[in-house]
Amino acid sequence: MNASSGAPLRRFDTLALARKGRLLTITLNRPEALNGVNLRMHEELAEVFHYAAQDEHSDVVVLTGAGRAFSAGGDLDHVAHNAANPQLFDNEVRLAKRIVFAMLDLDKPLVCRLNGHAVGLGASIALLCDVIFAADTARIGDPHVAIGLVAGDGGAVVWPARVGLCRAKEYLLTGELLGAKKAEEIGLINHCLPMAELDAAVDAFCDKLLSGSRNAIRWTKVLLNLELKRVATAVMDAGIAYEAVAQRSPDHREGIQALIEKRKPVFGKGDAE
Repeated sequence: MNASSGAPLRRFDTLALARKGRLLTITLNRPEALNGVNLRMHEELAEVFHYAAQDEHSDVVVLTGAGRAFSAGGDLDHVAHNAANPQLFDNEVRLAKRIVFAMLDLDKPLVCRLNGHAVGLGASIALLCDVIFAADTARIGDPHVAIGLVAGDGGAVVWPARVGLCRAKEYLLTGELLGAKKAEEIGLINHCLPMAELDAAVDAFCDKLLSGSRNAIRWTKVLLNLELKRVATAVMDAGIAYEAVAQRSPDHREGIQALIEKRKPVFGKGDAE
């Protein structure tokens, strides 16, 4: 039971939900793992935005992370396990498509409180939010290529929409992480703020939305998301397929081993073994 509204909230294993008035907050809640995405979080992220859409007691949704990170992307132990068992990845990667479309289908404003680093899938779910407020210490990027993978779980959809194709290629082909200030300058995120000012800025923006015309705001968002949904429909299946193929490659296994050993990977230019 949520004390603010008196309405019950669904419990998740890896996510924490709270409601204050008509504001619903979803928190990625694996702080001990920097909110790294394991199988259970994948499954719950594919469900929680549908839940938020159907929640009759909220009009605005905030997405944030517990602890010092927003999300470090794929949980390393989980990614390594998938690399050794690629058949498991084939089923799991389909969850990425469900997450992307659940976020794009959510007609309520979705505000990202980027409290810390957002990497890989963590970056994708942050960027699929409508408006992003980031702490100035946060970094954001999609380094799929750094571990020999294709950025197929949403990055190819949302980065070009936010910063244009040329910049999207620069950052997705190199996997470079950007500081929040640089991300703000190129339009990848909306606002970069000192951590001490983050909550006040998010609260003020949400209050503005909550005081507005609910249907006008929702339907405007629906209209704005139509193009993103068209792009997602065009590229997500191919992205998932390419990522699944890359997941079986020697380069991916080398990328994971390099992460484990905390060294720079030595890739084989994609050659077969």
